[in-house]
Amino acid sequence: MELKLFDSKSVSVSDVDLVGRPCSSMLSNSRGGRIFPWFCSYRGVSPKVSYSNTSSKAIQSVGQEKLGVETFSYRFNGTNGTRSTLFSREMRVLDAIDDEYGGVVVDPQRLPVNPSSFATVLHSSLSHWKMQGKKGVWLKLPAERSELVPIAVKEGFQYHHAERGYVMLTYWIPEGPCMLPSNASHHVGVGGFVINDNNEVLVVQEKHYAPALVGLWKIPTGFILEAEEISTGVVREIKEETGIDTEFVEVIAFRHAHNVAFEKSDLFFVCMLRPLSTQIAVDDIEIQAAKWMPLDEFVEQPLIQGDCMFKKIIDICIARLGKRYCGLSAQQLVSKFDGKLSSLYYNVTEAQDLNCQGL
Repeated sequence: MELKLFDSKSVSVSDVDLVGRPCSSMLSNSRGGRIFPWFCSYRGVSPKVSYSNTSSKAIQSVGQEKLGVETFSYRFNGTNGTRSTLFSREMRVLDAIDDEYGGVVVDPQRLPVNPSSFATVLHSSLSHWKMQGKKGVWLKLPAERSELVPIAVKEGFQYHHAERGYVMLTYWIPEGPCMLPSNASHHVGVGGFVINDNNEVLVVQEKHYAPALVGLWKIPTGFILEAEEISTGVVREIKEETGIDTEFVEVIAFRHAHNVAFEKSDLFFVCMLRPLSTQIAVDDIEIQAAKWMPLDEFVEQPLIQGDCMFKKIIDICIARLGKRYCGLSAQQLVSKFDGKLSSLYYNVTEAQDLNCQGL
C-alpha cells in the first residue's frame, strides 16, 4: 500500500511539521523525500480530517498480477491559522463492478494469483467498499481457485451456493440483517400425461423406486434443466424415457411440497401433451418398461385409487379430456420491466374459448 503527497510539485515535505514524536513508519516519495502516513499529527491543535474519493482508478501490476488501484484524498484542516494539507492514498482493491442494488460483484477472472496477496487485497477491498457505503459483496471463486475459500471465510464471507465449476460467497457490509437474496429454494419437476386416439395413456415403470411404489405404472416424469421452459422440458423428458415425440398442450395442475430433497421445496407441474409418434424406445438407464395402457386400466391401479394426490391428478386429467376443465396454456411475452422473453401460463379469458379446444 503506497502513500504519497497529492501534489508533490506544490507541497514539499518541509512545508508540514510534525508535532510530538516522529511517526514510526516513514515512507519515501518517488524523489527520495520522506513522506509520513496520513494519520500522523500535524502542526496545529486537533487537526480535522475530511475524506473524499477522487474516483480515479488504475490497474497496477504486482509481479504477474494485475489489481485495481483506487486513489483517495484526505484533507487535513489545521487550526490556529495553519494551512490545510491535502494527501492522497493508493489502495489495492479487487477488480469488481457495481450491481444495481448498491453492492459489488468481484471479477472471478482477475483474482490475485498468490493466496497471501488475495488475503491482503480482500481485506483492503472490504475497507474500501465500507468507506464507499457499499452493501453486499458477491465473490465467485472458480473450482481451480478453491484454496482461496478458507481465506474468504476467515474474512467473514458466507457460503451462498455452489455449482460444478464454482462456489459463490457473500458478505453483507451494513449493520443489521442481511438483505441479499437467498440461494434458490425450489426444484422444478414435470410429469407428462400423454393419451392417444385409442384412449391409451403413455406409462412407465422406473428401475429405481420407493418400496411403496412396487408395480406402479406412472406417467413419465423428470426435472427441468437450467434455463429450460416447462413446456419444452416435459417434451424432452418424455422423449428421453420413452422415445415418443409429443406436443405440449397445457399445464393441468401443479403440486407444491417442502423438504423434499436437501431441505429444498419442490414444484411439480402436471402437463397434458399430444403424441406425435407411437413407437416406444425405452431408456434402459432409468426406465424398466414403458407401454401404452388403456385409460380405465391405468386409473384402476390400486396405488392410484389408494392415494388422494395421484387420484386427484388423474381426475383432473380426465376432466380435461371431457372439456370440463381448462388448463394453463403458454404464451411468449416480453415485459418492459426486464426486456426479456418469458412464458406466461394462464387460463382462457374469452367466453368462446371455454370449450378448451386443443386435444
